[in-house]
Amino acid sequence: MNLKNYKPILNLVLLAGVAYFIHKLIFHLLKFNEARFLYSMETLYLLFLGMSILVFIVVLKVKQRSFDNTGMSFLLGTSVKLIFCYLILKPILQLNTHDNSIEKINFFMIFALFLTIETVLTIRILNRKQ
Repeated sequence: MNLKNYKPILNLVLLAGVAYFIHKLIFHLLKFNEARFLYSMETLYLLFLGMSILVFIVVLKVKQRSFDNTGMSFLLGTSVKLIFCYLILKPILQLNTHDNSIEKINFFMIFALFLTIETVLTIRILNRKQ
């Protein structure tokens, strides 16, 4: 097993860890009460990280077999991830309290963060010539 091939997964984990600590610090400094959230920040980060790692494993396997299909595998993996994210988000959307706007924003920020990280790392994979 060549660890150089799995460097994007390591980068993903490191970037997610840094983002988590910054996110946690912002919540602490602004004194947001996340105790009433349906999903804790740790749960969301672990779910998104797990899904992102699965997408990258698929992308890296496809890259090894057929470099031309790498981008399409990323798009397919991200689309499947989007479906799972909607299923996770659905209970938050169905809450009728006015207090859950911060939770919705938190969810979408984490989603956008991981999507951005995945996209940038995939672009780096696609820009490397074999």
